[in-house]
Amino acid sequence: MNIHRLTLCIILCLASIAAAAQISAPTLPDEVGTGRIPGARGYYYTDIDGEEVKMIVLNDVVVYPPLKFKNKKEEEFYWRTVRDVKKTLPYAKLICATLLETYEYIETFPTQKEREDYLKAMESAIFKQYKPVLKKFTKSQAQMLIKLIKRETNQNSYSIIKAFLGSFRAGFWQTFGRFFGVNLKGDFRPEKDRKDAIIERVACAVELGSI
Repeated sequence: MNIHRLTLCIILCLASIAAAAQISAPTLPDEVGTGRIPGARGYYYTDIDGEEVKMIVLNDVVVYPPLKFKNKKEEEFYWRTVRDVKKTLPYAKLICATLLETYEYIETFPTQKEREDYLKAMESAIFKQYKPVLKKFTKSQAQMLIKLIKRETNQNSYSIIKAFLGSFRAGFWQTFGRFFGVNLKGDFRPEKDRKDAIIERVACAVELGSI
C-alpha cells in the first residue's frame, strides 16, 4: 500500500463516519444553549428555550503583521505550505461538512442496518468521485490533510476513526500511517508551534481569498 492509497482510505473512513463520531462543540455562552449537532466550524443546531435553532460559526477575523522569515528554509516551508493548503483545505472542509450533514440525515433511519447500508453506499460514491484526485496527493499533502482535519473538526483523525471503527482498526491505520510518515494522532497547535502558526495563517488567507 503506497501513500496515495493510504490517504484515500483515510479520507474515505473519515468522510463516512458521521453517525458515530462525536465532534467537540465550540465554547458558547450559557444563554446560547446546548448544541445538538456541534461543529468547530460551519453550522450546528442548538436548543434555545425549547426551540431548535441553527447556529452559524463564522471564521475568526485575524489581522497579521507582515511576515518575516527567519531563514531561507522557513521561506521555502511557507510556499510549500501555500501549495499544500490550497490543495487539501477543501477536502478537510468537505469531511467536516459531511460529518455534520450525515449526522443529521442518519438520525432519520429507524434501524442500525439502514444506517450501515447508507454509509456503505455513501462510501462507494465518495470513493468513485474522489479517487482520481486523492491518488495524486503527495506525502506532505497527506500530512497537511490530517492537520487541517484537526483544524476543521477539533478532533484528530485517529479519534474520529476510533469512534466508528473501534480501537483495533484505528490502531491498524495509525500503524500503517506511521510507515508512510502520516500520524493520525497528529495535533494542530498554531498558538504554540511556529509551523502550525504558519499553516493557520495560510489557511486563513486561503479562506479569505487573499492568497
